[in-house]
Amino acid sequence: MTDQTRVIFHVATAADWRAALAAGEYTTSTIGVSLEQEGFIHAARGDQWEHVRRRYYAEVNEPLALLVIDVARLDPPWREDPVGDDTYPHVYGPINADAVVAAVPLAPFG
Repeated sequence: MTDQTRVIFHVATAADWRAALAAGEYTTSTIGVSLEQEGFIHAARGDQWEHVRRRYYAEVNEPLALLVIDVARLDPPWREDPVGDDTYPHVYGPINADAVVAAVPLAPFG
C-alpha cells in the first residue's frame, strides 16, 4: 500500500471473514445482517471504526477482525452516504476478498 491508497474499514466476526475467504467474497452488512437484507455493506473511515466497534460490537463475545479494504481494488461500487451529521462509506455489493489488504484481529473489550 502507498500513501495514495484509499482504505475503508469494516468490523467483521472472524468466522464471517473465514467464510468470505473460502467463498471469495464478503457479504455481511453488519453483525447478524446480510448484504441482501441491508442493500449495502457498512464500512467506516479510519476516524470512525473504533466508535462503530464500541457502539455495535461491545457485547460480541466471538473473535472480531478489522478488515482493511483498498477501495481501488473493490469490484462493487462504494460511496460515502450521509448518516446523521456525518457520512459513512457503504459498499454496494459483495466485497471481493482480494480488496481486503489486511484483516487485523481485534482484542476483546474488557
